[in-house]
Amino acid sequence: MRLNLSISLRLTLWFSAIFLCGFVIFGAFIYSDLAASLNSGRDRTLGRRADRIIDLLKQEGNDPASLLQSKYREFVEATPEGGLIQVYSLSGERLLPQTDAKATMFPWPTVPASVAEFRSDAWIGEHPYRVFIRSAMLNGAPVRICVAGSLMDNRSLLARLAEILKRSIPAMILVSALAGFFISRRALKPLVNLTESARSITIGNLAARLPVSPTGDELAQLAETCNEMLSRLEIAVKRITQFTADASHELRSPISFIRTTSEFALLTPGLDPEAIEAFKNIVSETEHSSRLLEDMLLLARSDAERAQFICEPVCMADIVREVVARMRVVAKEKRQRIIERVSDDLLELSGDTQLLRRLVWILVDNAIKYTPYDGRIEVVFRRNAQCALFAVSDNGIGIPDASLPHIFDRFFRVDASRGEQDGTGLGLAIGKWIAEAHRATITARSLDCAGTTFEVSFPLIESQGLV
Repeated sequence: MRLNLSISLRLTLWFSAIFLCGFVIFGAFIYSDLAASLNSGRDRTLGRRADRIIDLLKQEGNDPASLLQSKYREFVEATPEGGLIQVYSLSGERLLPQTDAKATMFPWPTVPASVAEFRSDAWIGEHPYRVFIRSAMLNGAPVRICVAGSLMDNRSLLARLAEILKRSIPAMILVSALAGFFISRRALKPLVNLTESARSITIGNLAARLPVSPTGDELAQLAETCNEMLSRLEIAVKRITQFTADASHELRSPISFIRTTSEFALLTPGLDPEAIEAFKNIVSETEHSSRLLEDMLLLARSDAERAQFICEPVCMADIVREVVARMRVVAKEKRQRIIERVSDDLLELSGDTQLLRRLVWILVDNAIKYTPYDGRIEVVFRRNAQCALFAVSDNGIGIPDASLPHIFDRFFRVDASRGEQDGTGLGLAIGKWIAEAHRATITARSLDCAGTTFEVSFPLIESQGLV
């Protein structure tokens, strides 16, 4: 399953991952470098001790054995970890023996005679040691100088460093995540502004443009490209809108002429039944075409922001009662019952009377069309705490879930087998435009085969008592 993460979150995760990898690599480098430095330092220390033993052997090589051992013992006692200094012959015989138990039990490695210098690690239980062996001459015979030193201090220091690095990882992750989030949000802020500006541009304000930053970066180029695209869209929409308005206006006259001519022909006496039926069909189709042209002309004008809109105080309750009274005649033909629940509160809205009347007519007429015989329709207008609510509910065929998001689209038609489909497919689109023109929101709820409810919420302006 792919997660849909925002760009800022993805950048934060990438920044944190890279920062963590860098920290781990840096920590590993520091750890290995410190370990190498400590080992090198221990080797130098053991080498200096071996050199001092060699110098001692050179100076006292001709002295009696007892005197050599005495000076050797003084040197060992004065040297840190001197008990881990031994002198062996090539055959493995201890030439300068010590009574120190650790020195006598120490696991000195066996080194071939051809090796002049040897370094390795040794263990006594869980205690690590560094071993340094160098060849020298005693009384003209080759010997081995064996020196060892504890590595516990080095290992403790490395363990402490590893613990510090391990405990620092959560803090590094937190710091890198916060820094990455801050940097990504700051870097993407111009993109957020572009997104908000783009969302505010609709078909009604295509003349608006996205802000272009003077930085000349990729976001500025993106804004310029989008503005060029908006310019092309604005020109195309204007042409389409103008064509729709012109075509609708030009077609009104011939359709009116056809309708008038057909109605006049119906008055001619002596027409045969087939001619009468044909003229009636022509009149019916011209009426439908006239409604379609009027709807298209209204929407074209609304797109071009040239629709006439008269803003005045309107009593919405009176409009609802008036429309319901007229629609009862239509509902009576289908034996439908319209229940009217209109508040007596003389609530006035600020809007256009004709457009609000058409909005109510569209929703009630839509309920009648898609409610079967003997159905029930409820029309409500009341005042809530924050809005004036107009709602139309029915127990009709309902709207499928797949069609519900598209019912306000222009020319969208639900499956014709589900009920009457003699409309133009523009009614709900016009209703939505009227609602938005009055700063209202229109929503639809429906259950398939269980009815539909349309709600229009008009915001209230308490200071004026109007919307």
